[in-house]
Amino acid sequence: MEYLTSAHLETPVTTPESLRPWLTELTSTPLFDDLAQPFAHPPVATTTVVLRTEKSGRGSAFVVGAQTKASYSMPDEPAGCVRLRLAPGVTRQLLGVTAGELTDRVLQLGELPGPLGGFAAALTGVSAAQAITDLEDLLPRSVSESDTDRAHRIVLREAISALTADNAPALSELTARLAVSERQLRNVFTTGIGLSPKHFARIQRLRRVLAHAGGTPWSHLAASTGYYDQSHLTADFRTLMGVPPAAYLRGELPIPAPCRIPR
Repeated sequence: MEYLTSAHLETPVTTPESLRPWLTELTSTPLFDDLAQPFAHPPVATTTVVLRTEKSGRGSAFVVGAQTKASYSMPDEPAGCVRLRLAPGVTRQLLGVTAGELTDRVLQLGELPGPLGGFAAALTGVSAAQAITDLEDLLPRSVSESDTDRAHRIVLREAISALTADNAPALSELTARLAVSERQLRNVFTTGIGLSPKHFARIQRLRRVLAHAGGTPWSHLAASTGYYDQSHLTADFRTLMGVPPAAYLRGELPIPAPCRIPR
């Protein structure tokens, strides 16, 4: 069985300069009405606000926290989506809760106490262009950031840059470079991303493998993405994706579950 991912359908939308402190990416997915086509959702290290509009016109706005393992789902209604991927470290300012409180959860946007939760009704059922217009008007004057929040964001940004580089340092080397303890760095990651630094690095490494799977031998992929060897890649892939790499490429995947959309 062949699965789609959201990346197959998403179209990047230019994020205005005024929203870039809060959003790393904004995408639009057109109405998708093939209800027989299942979706694969690889693990992801971001918090995402999803504005979903069904073919009937009914809209919903919900938040997907960082996801530690893959899931496989089948759409239940024809729908299109606008996805707002939040920048690392801004979840508490925008949603009123830490990223760690959202990990592996899907919640209605309007249930959350932060500024974006208060905008849920205005954002529901709108186009990407209208969402941008509304957010440009509402966000900059509704979000505040303390000096501590700003400092944590800087640490987080520098740590992410180091951990996603080809020659990513060991955690002890990274904490020494940033002049923080391992406990402090773990707290910054859990609050700002929803994952520990090690789990974040595992997911980013897996996503690099997925981006090149099928066109590069597994042994070469293991060496180029930081695994000890091919068996290490295979074991980690199975843990995070639920199936071994070869089975994934053959389409031998878990039975899809209904979409996790809060009503």
